[in-house]
Amino acid sequence: MRLLIQRVQKASVTIDGEVRSQIGRGLLVLVGIEEADTREDIEWLAGKLCRLRIFDDAEGVMNLDVKQIEGEVMVVSQFTLHASTKKGNRPSYFRAAGEAISRPMYEEFVREVEQQLGRRVATGEFGADMKVALVNDGPVTIWIDSRNRE
Repeated sequence: MRLLIQRVQKASVTIDGEVRSQIGRGLLVLVGIEEADTREDIEWLAGKLCRLRIFDDAEGVMNLDVKQIEGEVMVVSQFTLHASTKKGNRPSYFRAAGEAISRPMYEEFVREVEQQLGRRVATGEFGADMKVALVNDGPVTIWIDSRNRE
């Protein structure tokens, strides 16, 4: 399971010309799921996400997490995080889990983040053609892969 986390001033998801969800200051999280991912990956990544200290404290040091700043979180599924570009110029997505696996895992990840945050998170719509808009704050962009726990 992979997360691409962006610290944002604001973010929104639009589907068919209508805003589906939006947040203010907080985190936009793109989630990619593989067939081999488990409940352990969900719990570990949700914990890392909620405790990631990438917001400035009073001294301007990235020392606060999203809970501490009372920030918002938006979680959007994105199978292209598992793109393989090893051969040629057309990405292959063979490592991305199909909908039968990835939809329930995505929904479980959202629930786990909500539980750890103690509040609802905004989402995209699984499988939809979404337009994601954001103002990246910093910019701060973090990549976390549960297969490479650094």
